[in-house]
Amino acid sequence: MNWMNAEETLRRAEAPLFWVGAFTVASLALWLLYRVLSGFRIWVLGNGQLLSPRLGKWAVVTGATDGIGKSYAEELARRGFAMMLISRSQDKLDDVAMSLKEQFKVETRTIAADFGKTDIYNKIEAGLAGLEIGVLVNNVGVSYPYPEYYLQIPDLDNFITNMINVNITSVCQMTRLVLPKMTERSKGVILNISSASGMYPVPLLTAYSSTKAFVDFFSRGLHEEYRRQGIIIQSVLPFFVVTKMTRIKKPTLDKPTPDRYVAAELATVGLQDQTNGYFPHAVMGWLTTKLVPMKLVIFFGARMNRLQRTGYLQRKKLREQKNGGALKTD
Repeated sequence: MNWMNAEETLRRAEAPLFWVGAFTVASLALWLLYRVLSGFRIWVLGNGQLLSPRLGKWAVVTGATDGIGKSYAEELARRGFAMMLISRSQDKLDDVAMSLKEQFKVETRTIAADFGKTDIYNKIEAGLAGLEIGVLVNNVGVSYPYPEYYLQIPDLDNFITNMINVNITSVCQMTRLVLPKMTERSKGVILNISSASGMYPVPLLTAYSSTKAFVDFFSRGLHEEYRRQGIIIQSVLPFFVVTKMTRIKKPTLDKPTPDRYVAAELATVGLQDQTNGYFPHAVMGWLTTKLVPMKLVIFFGARMNRLQRTGYLQRKKLREQKNGGALKTD
């Protein structure tokens, strides 16, 4: 009797279980299809035509004389923007401005400013006055000279002040100067260059990682505040790129040149408000935030940086011994 009751119960449950299973499989298939189509839209088709002088005649790039910032300046000039370049060295600014003018036949202007200071923004505001700015790239940034424990960072007090001024204050202040006119015209793009280091804590680069996390949160929050007014504010989180800051000299698939990275990143504008900017980096970002437990990411980041710290200090000691021996010989 009990067997008959169990068999009857199973027969009655067959249809509901079938439809639950079918619904689950269909949901997963639709989700997978959506992800594939979204990935194809972002990483294959892109949105490359969005950034043009229709947004506004001028593009402003901070930290525009080297690395990713210089590549942004070159790509935006190639698209026809007049360029306002802001960086610390006037000589380097003049060289980049002349190169852009000769290569792309665009108007260029420069402002020499040390973003480690906080008294520079009146000067920058005066330099930007009257310009129709369509794009702002908040690229200027500073990192550690080498991975180090927080209390052992050389000249820690000045290090803290400089890092906050360059990596955080600059983003807030430049946005304050540029965003009002963009909202008046209901169009404009602000690209805030964060870092993959801002996606999770990175021990021995803790202060840098934390400032980049601020840039990411600031960008995404501000995008939600102003997207209905026609403004795009994008958080850009690259992994390693071949630049002076990373000290990487040879490009690979996962470590692109600045030009290659910027070309890929600009195609994501308007499609992602938070982006790793480059498909191999997007895969790395997914693995390290979705698949691998956070504690493991932090553990291996700390281990890698401890090894780099040890290597740096050993090389430094050898250089000092060599220089000391050379002085004795002289």
